[in-house]
Amino acid sequence: MKEVLIYTDGACSGNPGPGGWAAVLLYGENKKEISGGERVTTNQKMELQAAIEALKLLKEPCKVKLHSDSAYLINCFSQKWYVGWKKRGWKNAKGEPVANRERWEELLQLCAIHDVEWVKVKGHAGEFWNERCDELAREAAAQQEA
Repeated sequence: MKEVLIYTDGACSGNPGPGGWAAVLLYGENKKEISGGERVTTNQKMELQAAIEALKLLKEPCKVKLHSDSAYLINCFSQKWYVGWKKRGWKNAKGEPVANRERWEELLQLCAIHDVEWVKVKGHAGEFWNERCDELAREAAAQQEA
């Protein structure tokens, strides 16, 4: 399996408000930067969308190290929240519908294709690729305001 490093980030001006997502994919000497946004969204949706869009770009099953500063995203996988959600019919521990269910389901489908290791990085701590994703996501969010 090819080994790919992915860094992702989401940004939102207001919550909800105009938002952006970004990802940097690194494979050997190859680098690809992607970003996009939505006019009315939340930061959590943008964090999820960044991971979804990055994984969708992979043309074959890969071994992926996906880096994010989003506790929401990382904790879902490291603490296996999705297992409980599925058992409870996509209800959270409080019995309420899981927020962003469609995006979680799409992300889980992509994770079934790839061998994904989730890596938590500290935001705004000087990690080069995390900072680059933050910059791209903020730019994408600003474009939604125009």
